[in-house]
Amino acid sequence: TSMSDQSSKTLESMSQAVWYNRWTLEKFAGYITGDILEVGCGIGNFTKSLTKYGKVTAIDINNDYLEQAKKKVAGKAQIGFGDIEKGNYFFKGKVFDTIVCINVLEHIKDDVMALKNIYKLLKPNGTLILHVPAHPFLYGSIDGSIGHFRRYEKEKLVDSIRRSGFEIDKIKRLNFIGAVGWFIVNKLFRDKQVKETKITIFNLIAPIFLSLENIFEPSFGTSILVIASKKQI
Repeated sequence: TSMSDQSSKTLESMSQAVWYNRWTLEKFAGYITGDILEVGCGIGNFTKSLTKYGKVTAIDINNDYLEQAKKKVAGKAQIGFGDIEKGNYFFKGKVFDTIVCINVLEHIKDDVMALKNIYKLLKPNGTLILHVPAHPFLYGSIDGSIGHFRRYEKEKLVDSIRRSGFEIDKIKRLNFIGAVGWFIVNKLFRDKQVKETKITIFNLIAPIFLSLENIFEPSFGTSILVIASKKQI
């Protein structure tokens, strides 16, 4: 199975985790406003939800994913090719109030260049919402098979974001129970994709554990959420 096939299967599996996608969105929904750019929209798992908050433009480098996203969104967003690493987009000269980048930065070889290009696409005082996989020690066979260059350590991520010009407003780890599951599946069983049966099990048990994260931040989690601003006069 090719890497793109593995990625597609994982995207399809994650789209089954409807509750989790909604929970993730709730964590940053209060920051989404105005003209919105979604970087790396994939097959559109989040794109349709984002249209509730403003005018959405979405980009991806995979044309097959873009076709699926267009069908899913059915004209409610402008969707087209965009390479955030190279700074090449289907739109010209457009800037945004909010840029959402969910589980994309880890797929980009030069992630600092991508962050600098995101910075250029934001209006002054615009907001970046960034969601990436956490903990380098969790990196395993699933990460490799779906094209992850890395998982992120909090302090290094903060450094990369600040070097790109941003000020960080909020940063937190998310999804303790998912991290435990990821460790078991990825490191112990060495699975190469997220099976739908595991997504189903996750959907059943996760709401109980994730509701606790509304009260406290775990020291261990599958993801890091960052809210950062372009503070520019």
